[in-house]
Order: sequence, then structure tokens, then C-alpha cells
Amino acid sequence: MALKCVHQGCGKEFAEGSDEVCRYHPGPPVFHEGQKGWKCCKPRVLTFEEFMSIEPCTQGKHSTTDLPPKIEKKEAADVSQVQQQAPAPARAPIAAPQNAPTPPPPVPESEDDDDSLEIPDGRVCRRRGCGATYDKSKGRSAEEKCTHHPGAPIFHEGSKGYSCCKRRVLEFDQFMKIEGCKSKSRHLFVGSGKKEKESSSGGEELLDTVRHDFYQTPTSVIASFFLKKIDKDAAKVSFGPNQIDLDLPTTDAPTPKRYKKAVSLFGPIDPAKSAYKILGTKLEVTLVKADGSSWPVLKSDDRHTGEILQIGRAGRV
Repeated sequence: MALKCVHQGCGKEFAEGSDEVCRYHPGPPVFHEGQKGWKCCKPRVLTFEEFMSIEPCTQGKHSTTDLPPKIEKKEAADVSQVQQQAPAPARAPIAAPQNAPTPPPPVPESEDDDDSLEIPDGRVCRRRGCGATYDKSKGRSAEEKCTHHPGAPIFHEGSKGYSCCKRRVLEFDQFMKIEGCKSKSRHLFVGSGKKEKESSSGGEELLDTVRHDFYQTPTSVIASFFLKKIDKDAAKVSFGPNQIDLDLPTTDAPTPKRYKKAVSLFGPIDPAKSAYKILGTKLEVTLVKADGSSWPVLKSDDRHTGEILQIGRAGRV
């Protein structure tokens, strides 16, 4: 009888008494400020698909009894710490950070496998929640059934689920076991092969959006664009009277990312006095206001939700 390993990052079926090596993550998953990773190793990524593809860092034996550790609940502690360490109140009220929603993971570039492409043995189905593994010795089957989640993962106030169905759970290992809500007649192992070609040719991944927030003083707006491993030597930031032009390549390997955007601002700025700096996980820009008015949002096309006034620096950047 085939057993299924419960180790995080493994999930393979194995025969009882098997000496097959199990590669897994012993530490809990960590989700913080839009970044995703495992406590036991260093890689941090932005999308859920990248998180699921992080290579396991530990080797051992398969198990059906060692349950994964519970997810770290860092967010509440971080908020409490920020509140306790907040600086002394300032005289002028400033707006709280305006957070853009984290973009959903990209959908596969194809909904069907290219029959001319070879499927590597052990390749896992790309569709979320499926988890089927290709067995080269058995090949494709006419009885295939791919049960998956077509929607994006949602993590909100401790609950976890998918946008395509209603079920919500609290623990990450429970989230990984949520059964798919849609079915297709075939799995998606390689798609059109476009992603593999881009990776092998050293191409780059263009990002449509990145998470951002900001706070302000009576004279300046300090904005953060969250992107890890920005190449400081190749990055370009240009200031105009009403916009900033960003060209932010990363040093990710083997496929670097690039965020290239002309950001239209809510209000006018003084380009000569504005400045920026590149940090480990973000770009931080200081925009000097040209007219001293208050900004309810950062970008001119952001939805106005109403200005929230708060004394002192709001949140951690």
C-alpha cells in the first residue's frame, strides 16, 4: 500500500519500509510584508508559485506521523512592537500608509501541455491544489483527472483559502490540504514550455506591479516599493514634476526580475530636491512636495479611500 509523506515540501507517495531520500523543509512557512519563505532556509519570494517551488533544504526519511510545525504568527507581534516603539508625537498629522493589494500569482502561460514536449519524471502538476506527480514509466493516462483551484491563494487576518471557493482554514498545513474545487481531464505538467525556454536562455521576468506604501510630512512624501535584490548598479530612478520613472532590475538567478513603470503621482513635486535609496528589500523615495498639500493616496490613479489622520510616523517602512 502506498503511503504519503507529510513533510513540508515533500508530499510524495512511498512504499512502507522504503529507503528513498525525503527532501523537505523542517521549519514553518513565514509570510511577512508580502514576502514568502521558510524559516529553515534563506530564500524569500513574492508570489505563491515561487514560494511553492523553493527547493527543500533538508534530507531525511519519509514520514506519515511527523506533522509539520505550525505557521509562525509574526504579524501580530510586529504590530505590537511598532506601537510600543513609536516615536514621540509630532505636531503635524500625517496620513497612514496606503497599501496596494499584493498582486495574485501569475496564471500558467498555457492551459494545455504541448504534446511535442517531453515531461520530466517526477514533474508536479502546475495547477494549484492538485499535487499530481508525473510517472515516466506509466506515461499519460486517458483516465487523468486534475482537481485543482483556478483562483489565487488568499491570506487575510490569519485565515487562508482560495478566491475560487469559500473554505477558509487557520493553519498552513490545513491550507495545503484544501481539496480542489474544479476539475479538468488532463494535468498541466509543462504547458507550452515557454517558462523553461525563458529560464534556460537567461531571459527576465517583467513584473506588472509591486507592493507599495507611503507616509508623509507637511513637506515630503516618503514612499516604498517592495522588491528584493534590486541591482543597485543597473537601477534607474528619474523624477519629473508629476511622476517618477522606475526601472528596477533584480539580481535573482537564474531568471532576474524587472519592474519598469512610470508612476503618475497624486500631486506635484520638486524633482531637484527629491531623492531615493535602494535597500535590501525595497526602493525608498523621498518626494519633496511642490505645494505642501496633503496626499490621500500616492498615485493619481489610486482609489481614494478617505484620508486617515494619525500623529507620528505610521507603521514600519
